[in-house]
Amino acid sequence: METKNIRWIILAISLCSLGISCRTKNNPYDANGSFEATEVIVSAEANGKIMAFDVEEGSELKAGEIIGFIDTIQLYLKKCQLESSINAVNNRKTDVNKQIAVLQQQILTAKQEKKRIENLLKADATNRKQLDDVNAQIATLEKQLEAQKTTIVNANNSITEESDALQIQIAQLQDQLTKCYINSPINGSVLVKYAECGELAMVGKALFKMADLNNMTLRAYVTSDQLTQLKIGQEVKVYADFGEDNTRTYKGKIAWISGKSEFTPKTIQTQDERANLVYAVKIKVKNDGYLKIGMYGGVDFLSNTEH
Repeated sequence: METKNIRWIILAISLCSLGISCRTKNNPYDANGSFEATEVIVSAEANGKIMAFDVEEGSELKAGEIIGFIDTIQLYLKKCQLESSINAVNNRKTDVNKQIAVLQQQILTAKQEKKRIENLLKADATNRKQLDDVNAQIATLEKQLEAQKTTIVNANNSITEESDALQIQIAQLQDQLTKCYINSPINGSVLVKYAECGELAMVGKALFKMADLNNMTLRAYVTSDQLTQLKIGQEVKVYADFGEDNTRTYKGKIAWISGKSEFTPKTIQTQDERANLVYAVKIKVKNDGYLKIGMYGGVDFLSNTEH
């Protein structure tokens, strides 16, 4: 009886060992996941007809590269109108020196007359009243000069403020004109094109989607037991699965480790499939042109040590 029990125990242990061996063979990596890329959906920032849109799916774009534009005629005409208005407003400005030249000449003449009267007064050739009269005349002219200067300066300042307000409107139009141009926000490849030349664009309408395919991210999932093996900046080995046992090896670097657990995604296997809660890890990988978005991959965290 004891011999029979021992045989059953040995058989059970063998079956368990076989099961573990199968799991290790089917999933030889420390963690599994899929490749992602930084995707950007570029939307229209202006309303109007798309006049040019020179981009195709798969096109490689540089950050800031202009690939099309939306109709700008009405905005351009409005800008021209405002620029003409600014010229008209500025032409209303008064030249202070020209406007006060007459009064300045009158003051100069009155002061010369004052000197002449003072000389006559010293020679007792005139009376004091003439000197008082000329002094009063000079004082009146000087007050008129200051008043005229103030009036002209205030009028010019008002014109300047009016011109500045128009300049702000032009700046707003220029910003709207700039937003009529369709450009690439990042270096990357066009994944999907949502609009065509000749269509009507509205603010917020998606025009195309692009992604930086040169720098990929493997989003893998690990169990809580594996977290002790990981740290930000750690270099790891990444394996891309091309099917039929065809894999490529890449150098990767851990860029992010989630601080919150989540249930294991249905499409992902972990080293311990019995674990329900896992942690997401992002690993940066330089793409050699073979990696694609959504492709499955594995990662070896302890690639430099025996395990």
